Amino acid sequence: MTFAGEVKNAVTVRAALLVVGVLALQLLFIASYVGALHRPDATDVPFGVVAPRQMSQQLVTRLDGLPGGPLDPRAVSDAAEAQKKVMNRDLDGALIVDPQGTTDTLLVASGGGTVLANTLGKIIERAEAPQHRTVRTVDVAPASPDDFNGLSSFYLVVGWCVGGYLCASILAISAGAKPANRQRALIRTGVMALYSIAGGIGGAIVIGPILGALPGSLWGLAGLGALIVFAVGMITLALEALTGIVGIGLAVLIIVVAGNPSAGGAFPLPMLPEFWRAIGPALPPGAGTWTARSIAYFRGNAVTGPLLVLSAWAVVGTALTLLLSLRRKPDGEGPWAATAVSTPEPLR
Repeated sequence: MTFAGEVKNAVTVRAALLVVGVLALQLLFIASYVGALHRPDATDVPFGVVAPRQMSQQLVTRLDGLPGGPLDPRAVSDAAEAQKKVMNRDLDGALIVDPQGTTDTLLVASGGGTVLANTLGKIIERAEAPQHRTVRTVDVAPASPDDFNGLSSFYLVVGWCVGGYLCASILAISAGAKPANRQRALIRTGVMALYSIAGGIGGAIVIGPILGALPGSLWGLAGLGALIVFAVGMITLALEALTGIVGIGLAVLIIVVAGNPSAGGAFPLPMLPEFWRAIGPALPPGAGTWTARSIAYFRGNAVTGPLLVLSAWAVVGTALTLLLSLRRKPDGEGPWAATAVSTPEPLR
């Protein structure tokens, strides 16, 4: 056989197309991670200003006009309201002006991202220096000393996402990548649900009681983990039912390539470029990271929206998986079933 013939036998057209797809996925991975994370800049960070009425608007205007637009400042009535808004995650920080002295107070929440909290400190110090004022920083939701840079929530969610799409991929390819019929789809959905519960509880136990890396409600994190694993797993099963083995690559594209760098893990959302900041909250890693941090450091505040996002992924994935399975009848029924060929009995 000629060399060209050997190549043709070794690399089929289908395999060649899959290799091209993998190459595209690889390049997108590099572009997405480097594009999102290579130059973090704070932009339009929600920020409160507490100051006497006669100087409040002037200070808001001055902070709003800082070079590069790092802050999105708005006046807040008093210090208690400012702290409440930071704890509710409506604001990422707040400046409380002392009208009787020259030392103002900056409220931050490193539990929502240590990098952002530190960046706000530097921005406000530079802004206050020309006014001959100093700043003392108060961390109203401090990150755990065992949660370096507030990254534990992000890595926990990444682990849950990886488990979700790997479990779904195994369920799909274990039967030779056969399309899911009704019974098989129901069984895979049930297995995915049980796996999600185990993964959610296991991840919460590892991150909390075992490693002590993250405070907050153990069962709150366990429930979040189960939802994340199930949502990612079911959307992966749906994509596999729709496109076959290509669905695994599509799941990686959504969850890993687009979702992880836009999740606000390494750098919180206000420090990401506009595109990644826009898509992050709508994808499982971003919604999961926000919710995990809220459970750990913000008394469970501001989780309704992200939980609805995760629930939507779970519902859509489950519905598509079950609906697409109706296209194929159970093995041994209908036109999809293999036809048995009978062998005539020999003449006697």
